[in-house]
Amino acid sequence: MSIAALAQNEKSRPNFVFLVGEDTGPDLECYGDKLARTPNLDRMAGEGCRFTRAFTHAPVCAPSRCGLITGQYPTTLGAHHMRSKLIRPPAMFTDYLRKAGYWVDWPGKTDFNFDVPAGAFDSTAQWIKNPPKEKQPFFAYFNMFQTHESQIRIDSDKTAKTTHAKLTAALRPEERQDPEKMVLPPFYPDDPVIRRQIANYYELVTATDYVAGNVLRTLEENGLAENTVVFYFGDHGRGIPRYKRWVYDTGIHVALLVGWPGRIAAGSVREDPVSFVDFGPTVLSLAGVEVPGQMQGQTFLMGDGQRPEIGRKYIFAARDRMDETIDRIRCVRDGRWKYIRNYHAELPYAQQINYNELNPTMQAWRAAEKEGRLNEVQKLFFAKSKPREELYDCESDPYEVRNLTESTVAEHREKLRELRIELDEWMVETKDLAEVEERELIKRGIVKDVLKDYEKRLEQHKEE
Repeated sequence: MSIAALAQNEKSRPNFVFLVGEDTGPDLECYGDKLARTPNLDRMAGEGCRFTRAFTHAPVCAPSRCGLITGQYPTTLGAHHMRSKLIRPPAMFTDYLRKAGYWVDWPGKTDFNFDVPAGAFDSTAQWIKNPPKEKQPFFAYFNMFQTHESQIRIDSDKTAKTTHAKLTAALRPEERQDPEKMVLPPFYPDDPVIRRQIANYYELVTATDYVAGNVLRTLEENGLAENTVVFYFGDHGRGIPRYKRWVYDTGIHVALLVGWPGRIAAGSVREDPVSFVDFGPTVLSLAGVEVPGQMQGQTFLMGDGQRPEIGRKYIFAARDRMDETIDRIRCVRDGRWKYIRNYHAELPYAQQINYNELNPTMQAWRAAEKEGRLNEVQKLFFAKSKPREELYDCESDPYEVRNLTESTVAEHREKLRELRIELDEWMVETKDLAEVEERELIKRGIVKDVLKDYEKRLEQHKEE
């Protein structure tokens, strides 16, 4: 359909709202989490669709958001390091929406691993204070920072303690979390500091639910809900060690709820894989805009609210430099199995990252390791090197602690071969730039040189 035809048919096109929770996985009651207190998002799931296998392509904010806004893998663009800065970024999916007559509001955080061009959005004001009733069709973004890792560190950061208190001030007594009731992943020692951090996180998840509920009510009260497709999702996993920054499911698996009254069946559940690079193509398709050929995602929702006949079989994710720490990891996952390839097997998992070391959970975990209080599973993170490959059955081993690459079981051997091939083909097909040294990317004019401070930190680690 031409741009002119779309402009004449504005009222029939849906509006779009993205609700994005920072550093939060599928930790909602509607996903079966018994600790979560999330009535507003649970109601959204009950009135719309809950996706059980939604994944980001990068377990940290900037590369994750880069792929979200461009519909392309950061490893293709050269934006795979945290943080780097593309010099000539591709068009954003919101650019195509604007050309098709959509009004786009993106307030607050962008963090795309590139500078957003001036005038890229129609507005950067908080649209919820002035709902865009007269600007239909529209795309409106809402970033919810409450669950960011900096907000759960109240045991070691006075500012965070004050902020946490403010963010959770509205919580009722029954919505407070008892650290003793927290469920610990098997790779963590049972430590009161870690329990407190997880409790802090769940309280902030509830605070986020309050904010999401306010946005959803605003849409309803202004008569916008009926023709608006609302997406709720997290940008990656929890902001604690071996969640955020890692390609295990704890780092890349997120909640995805989609509401669209009259189109999406209430209480429906989708188990097909969805990747963040699919969001841009999906929104454009629903808006009646042709999906650009350079976008690498797939449409996962049709105009009638149903799934496409041909869906995604695999999702892929990558982890490269995290601030000052060099590493290169790739993974592929189908509905059940995860294959991880460590290109720097000689490096330990537990390399130091200054920002991550501020996390009380990381401090408690390191202290327990030094004191010899870890069991065999908990020690794995502190091994001097990593296995070259990892294979996990994510159904029976959701925390991915039993590596099956040495298994002699025929099913495991066959799955290992299959996923190796899929990962190799994806890296070739998407022109993965990770083999190119970052200094060479800078020399080629692909990214700016932002390494000075990171290299200084790395030298300090070596001295320590």
